[in-house]
Amino acid sequence: MADLHTLLDTEDLKAQAWRRRLPMQRVLYEALQLAVAQGRLQAGAALPSSRDLARDLGVARNSVIYAYEQLHAEGYVQTSRQGTVVAALRTAALFPGKAHSGQAGSAALAMRVRGFDRRRTPQDDLLPFMPGMPALDAFPVRTWQSLCERAARQGSPSELGYRWSVGEPELRQAIATYLRAARGVQCHPDQVMVTDGTQHSLALCAQLLADAGDTVWIEHPGYGGARTAFAQAGLKQVPVTVDAQGIDPPSSLWRTHAPRLIYTTPSHQYPLGSVLSLPRRLSLIEQARQTGAWILEDDYDSEFRHDGPPLSAMQGQVDDAPVVYLGTFSKSMFPALRLGFIVWPAALADRAAGVAGALVRGGRTTEQRALAAFIDEGHFTRHLRKMRRLYALRQATLRDALLRHWPWPGTVLGGQAGLHLVLSLPLTPSPGSSVPDVALADAAYEQGLSPRPLSLYGTGGIAGFNGLVMGYANTHEDTMADKVRQLVACAPQR
Repeated sequence: MADLHTLLDTEDLKAQAWRRRLPMQRVLYEALQLAVAQGRLQAGAALPSSRDLARDLGVARNSVIYAYEQLHAEGYVQTSRQGTVVAALRTAALFPGKAHSGQAGSAALAMRVRGFDRRRTPQDDLLPFMPGMPALDAFPVRTWQSLCERAARQGSPSELGYRWSVGEPELRQAIATYLRAARGVQCHPDQVMVTDGTQHSLALCAQLLADAGDTVWIEHPGYGGARTAFAQAGLKQVPVTVDAQGIDPPSSLWRTHAPRLIYTTPSHQYPLGSVLSLPRRLSLIEQARQTGAWILEDDYDSEFRHDGPPLSAMQGQVDDAPVVYLGTFSKSMFPALRLGFIVWPAALADRAAGVAGALVRGGRTTEQRALAAFIDEGHFTRHLRKMRRLYALRQATLRDALLRHWPWPGTVLGGQAGLHLVLSLPLTPSPGSSVPDVALADAAYEQGLSPRPLSLYGTGGIAGFNGLVMGYANTHEDTMADKVRQLVACAPQR
């Protein structure tokens, strides 16, 4: 029998419970049920006592008792003189979806997506302190609507068919011009590919640049959407811990787990907010060049730097760098626009465009042309300038409110750029200061607030972080102090 410690990862169970809004007992039951179904818990194998398993996993004993009772009721386990043992079952019977593809239930889904579940509503994403949500009420809606109407009038019936798989030429040109001036990116419009956002960009990079089983380095803690995209592509994910200067892979890692892809957020690490130092940038580029790896530079909110001009992108810091540059308009404009982009290295651009034609069907001509006009006519630059001032004000207001009202030990991380701060909480509980981030975020959600628990951004099952990721862009400065006091009141009784 496989060791239960390798089958059941406490941090992963907690993360599933948070993402899926399910109690721990249900998540634990499903994990054990799946292990039996896949044969990883073999027939006749004895399970630990409920007391021992609860202690080893650090969960309530009642959660284990529930899981065992449910498994017993459904015939997955039996009781004997040896305690609770795995029942002998026909494997095919555990997956009726294999024989009856129309049957409902999670067993009918592919195994690689069984751990994915996000049921937050659009209204949930608008709650105060939601990370990554821009100030939607400050967007120039009337200007945007006018540009969309003009773009629609300019269209013709011939443009109602499938469009350019790499994006409309006007938008690709506008993006290339902007990036050269604002981010120091070395690119030609032919290198630009318009996508449906960062998630789509990452999926395309994983498909085009790596094969199933290849290694990708990911930041720890890091962006959950990247983990999802790489998991769907069947890549082996290796976490690399981030510190105050960004990602810092040890030299031994290049030998033991040489990467095909390296995912990083160098201008504003997500979620900790650190900025990748120049020496580390240059070292990462050189090592990637020597080993044949590609760096995926996610520059998701670099426009909003609060202590000076935005830092130049890694992509333009070295000629012909092995860097694929990713950007999005979800943070600088609004998420529902669903437009992002990839800047392929010159050596890849033509081949990537050909493959994109087989994978992607272009469309949304009106929105793409309106966005091109929004950029070319200066609306984009003016909007960014206005948002920098607003976000700097809201960040300062949040810092002041935390200083005044947060009663427990904690350190504020990040803040040089972006739309969020991290409030780091003590990792090792001390008398009177134990504030588990998942429990606090869960209680806050029930009260209409949406900070995210920092521990759930951990990768590869590695623990070591406790805190809250707090968006401030979508929370009005006049209500910030009240919302912080409300958050403090949500803390579980210690």
